[in-house]
Amino acid sequence: MLYVDIPTQSEIGQLIATRGEALVSIYLTTTPETQHIDAARTRLKQLAGQAVAQLEEVGVAKRTIWPIEEQLDDLLDDDDFWRVQANSLAIFVTPERLRSYRLPNHLSETVQVSDRFHVKPLLRAVSMPQHAFVLALAENELRLVEVLGDQPAQEVHVQGLPKDAASVARTANVNSRSYSGRLGGGEGQKHHLRQYCRAIDTALRGLLSGRQEPLILAATDPLLSMYRSINSYPHLAETAIVTSPVRVPAHELGAQAREILDEINAASVAAFGELYSARENEGRATTQVARAARAATFGAVDTLLVDIDNVLPGLVDETTGEITFDESDSAVSYGVIDEIAGRVIANGGKVIAVRRADIPQEAELAAVLRYAI
Repeated sequence: MLYVDIPTQSEIGQLIATRGEALVSIYLTTTPETQHIDAARTRLKQLAGQAVAQLEEVGVAKRTIWPIEEQLDDLLDDDDFWRVQANSLAIFVTPERLRSYRLPNHLSETVQVSDRFHVKPLLRAVSMPQHAFVLALAENELRLVEVLGDQPAQEVHVQGLPKDAASVARTANVNSRSYSGRLGGGEGQKHHLRQYCRAIDTALRGLLSGRQEPLILAATDPLLSMYRSINSYPHLAETAIVTSPVRVPAHELGAQAREILDEINAASVAAFGELYSARENEGRATTQVARAARAATFGAVDTLLVDIDNVLPGLVDETTGEITFDESDSAVSYGVIDEIAGRVIANGGKVIAVRRADIPQEAELAAVLRYAI
């Protein structure tokens, strides 16, 4: 199983709002294969050294740097922590605390030191899913399959998940034509199948609570429609694998689920492109970084697309939104686009982190505005 900690919008908001003299953001590649995790631990030690060097270069006091080093060293030495990882790891450290998130996405390695956290890569995990679950639902067979990005899809054990519909109904099968009150014939069958769906939904709550990955159904009617009507998970995918999943291998379900994930992500980007074109004619869209910074500062950005990998060092004025660019990363500057994204979220806007090719004009960002500015 891929072990992930997808941050909630509230957690992202807290990271964005955090300010301090020495805030360290580290992103590195990891692996769910425990036997190969030592390379990531070694790389984290190197990146931590780079962060400390940046802090020392700008004269941050040793008493401020030491707690940061100590927390990173403790993390490096925690064998239990490294035993359960995903594809990337995001780490945010202040002298007082350390927060980490195991992510399903393959993020570019980076270390940033500033008076605020570098959160833009984290947005990819919540805006463009590469991780999903497939509920392979049939009357006589039930499985939950996890789709792990480019890792092999595999079945997941879920405590309390029923084996089949008959076990929930406590009967040999749910297709009896005899009657006991209303529990017989077609009505009885529907009752038992709905009962089965409710038991599945209840069992999945413990695993899916607080998560945002799509749940994709692999089923046929009537179970397909019944489960949709009962499901309580807010991220159930609209598109389903409409086939009987009985005896279909996990890797085949995973391949079909990845196609649906690609459709979900492509639809999100396409919808933004259409909206951008419409708003551009009204003076309510821009790919200019300076204009987007001013708009974000005044709360005028509704939706923002940003290049997940790009970092433009500099400063954004807290009051006017005016940008002062820097030549390189340092502990006295931060990522300008990251700061713009943070201000959009703080003002209730939506940020989608994508690759450069998905942004209109292949710019560094693209913003749709609530009003012209």
